[in-house]
Formats: sequence, structure tokens, C-alpha cells
Amino acid sequence: QVQLVESGGGLVQAGGSLRLSCAASGSIFSINAMGWYRQAPGKQRELVARIFRGGSTNYADSVKGRFTISRDNAKNTVYLQMNSLKPEDTAVYYCNLDKIGRPPSWGQGTQVTVSS
Repeated sequence: QVQLVESGGGLVQAGGSLRLSCAASGSIFSINAMGWYRQAPGKQRELVARIFRGGSTNYADSVKGRFTISRDNAKNTVYLQMNSLKPEDTAVYYCNLDKIGRPPSWGQGTQVTVSS
């Protein structure tokens, strides 16, 4: 099994920054990608950013140029640096770990609230 522990959410004013962290433990082998998704009230969960095993990344169009995903392999941790935050970025952010041939694992979620 995989355990994902997120941290770093909170309340910030528009234009501010936050950094989310997700520490993975357990059966963390055969990882295809790790990433961040978010879900706002009344909306579907959506991809924010992913980083693949080889280091490539992809981002939702709405966060390109503002958010950066990175990882520390030694710490089995993935980060999401969020700059120039907007009220529409308000959501619960979930860490995701995608393993080859297995169902994805999810963290418990961390709330990000951006005030205008």
C-alpha cells in the first residue's frame, strides 16, 4: 500500500503564494507519475500538474506559468509551488500517485483558500 501525506495548504490573499508538499511512503515502486489534482465545491476533480518518472511535467492551462511541480526523490516527496494565486484556485488539493498496472493512490486533501 501507498500512503500520501499532504501539507502546506491554507488561506492566502490573491496574488500570494503557497507551497504544497506530498510525502509518499509504503509500496512506492513502479511509479509512473505523481501529481496534484483539485476539487472546488460543486465541481469535478481536475488535474493541476503531474511529474512523470522521467522528469517530464504537464500542467492544466489555467495554472501554466504560475504553478511549478517538482520532486525530491531522496525524500519521496513532490511539491507544488503556487504563485500569483487567484480566488478561482480555491479548492481542496489532492496528491496523486500513479503506479504502473495499479489503481492510483490519493492523499487526504489539503484546503487552499484564496481571498480576493
